[in-house]
Amino acid sequence: MLPESCVANIISFTSPADVFSSTAVSSVFRLAGDSDFVWEKFLPSDYKSLISQSTDHYQNFSSKKEIYRCFCDSVLIDNTRKLFKINKFSGKISYILSARDISITSSDQASYWSWSNVSDSRFLESAELITTDRLEINGKIQTGVLSPNTRYRAYLILKVTKQAFGLDLVPAETWIKSKNGKIVKNTTYLCCLDEKKQQMKRLLYGNREERMAMTVDAICGDGKRREPKGRDDGWMEIELGEFETRQGEDDEVSMSLTEVKGYQLKGGIVIDGIEVRPKSLN
Repeated sequence: MLPESCVANIISFTSPADVFSSTAVSSVFRLAGDSDFVWEKFLPSDYKSLISQSTDHYQNFSSKKEIYRCFCDSVLIDNTRKLFKINKFSGKISYILSARDISITSSDQASYWSWSNVSDSRFLESAELITTDRLEINGKIQTGVLSPNTRYRAYLILKVTKQAFGLDLVPAETWIKSKNGKIVKNTTYLCCLDEKKQQMKRLLYGNREERMAMTVDAICGDGKRREPKGRDDGWMEIELGEFETRQGEDDEVSMSLTEVKGYQLKGGIVIDGIEVRPKSLN
């Protein structure tokens, strides 16, 4: 018996998941749950700017709920260099920085890297490593564009080609750093373990692999080797680290993966970008 405006005000203090489910209660809840008043509460404050930056900025939205659903499907922004997405049920914000939007050492030199359109990439271009002995990938993001009071994790999105070489001899180092000086470091291999290849390399390199592996530990706390994990979209990801956002703060977070200590020639990985998403969505 509550007025629709009163119901809308109440459910605007809940979550998108609650609003979606509440529409089954009654026609009043359904109308309230479709109102612009409710869905504007769940949209980021700069949603108009995001729409103007997106490749779909010409689209005429009939409601704020429609804009929200569009963001849930993800939109390309900043001249297609970034992908912005909202989780449908939590309303938490995620970003993917394209390979063009991050720093890859020597990526402008054709003898080291090549740029091309990969069929299942979300961006116009991805970077493929031809060969190098110094791999340095860095990305930055402002916490002000993310959801506040949320723990985030950053991931390097990549593929390993059939012609890949030199990726599993020396672990790479990963780290995340914020302006307040806090640094979180770790290590990982750039490809998954292949027992047959490992046996062949032991014959070719002797004890060199063991000596290099001893310099940096790439084993998780549970004793498992750190390496890329499969994603639902067909790519793989390497966790770079995690950080936390706070209400009212706009900190700059730097994310990095490097392998520069082993001087080991390596090649055959395709970089699509760096994803920053809430830890609870893993």
